[in-house]
Amino acid sequence: MTYDPSTRDVALDDTALAQLFSEARTRNDFSDRPVPEALLRRLYDLTRFGPTAVNSTPARFLFLTSVEARQRLAPFMSGNNREKTLKAPVNVIIGMDTRFHETLPRLFPHAPGARDWFADEAARRESAFRNSSLQGGYFMIAARALGLDVGPMSGFDAAGVKAEFFAGTSVEPNFILNLGYGTDENLFPRSPRLDFEEAAQIL
Repeated sequence: MTYDPSTRDVALDDTALAQLFSEARTRNDFSDRPVPEALLRRLYDLTRFGPTAVNSTPARFLFLTSVEARQRLAPFMSGNNREKTLKAPVNVIIGMDTRFHETLPRLFPHAPGARDWFADEAARRESAFRNSSLQGGYFMIAARALGLDVGPMSGFDAAGVKAEFFAGTSVEPNFILNLGYGTDENLFPRSPRLDFEEAAQIL
């Protein structure tokens, strides 16, 4: 089916919204059902269209699908994250390229001087972190849209992961998530969320 821009103001139905948000859960356990490479590629192809500042797209995605690769990651995970990592069929290290500005002449051609906007390393790292985190959010929503489950984790030894997987590069790990087809095992009751009045304002 071809996308029709004239329908862009039509909301997704409640079933789709439930799959993406209200009924979706962070999974701590996964079945052994494999995730095909073609699906991982489709997942990235959806994620890449999410907006970032000046189309900088600093996120880098390392898919660990082999047992050997996941075993290399496991020692750097903290606490229960280690066991969860080994159970998932795919671990994804979502990294950030701290030299993302080098691709701006190609990715943001409407502003030929965009690369120079990020000459300051501190500002560049801040932008890389913010926008790769944003891309990580797109990634999780895209995964759920494709029928996959996710389990994001921030408890890990970042320096160790950098040395093991990104040594000698300008990529640094931001966060890690498990990916696959989740089960209900070790699933906590849904935690409460803040009400609108507690977290939002309309001025």
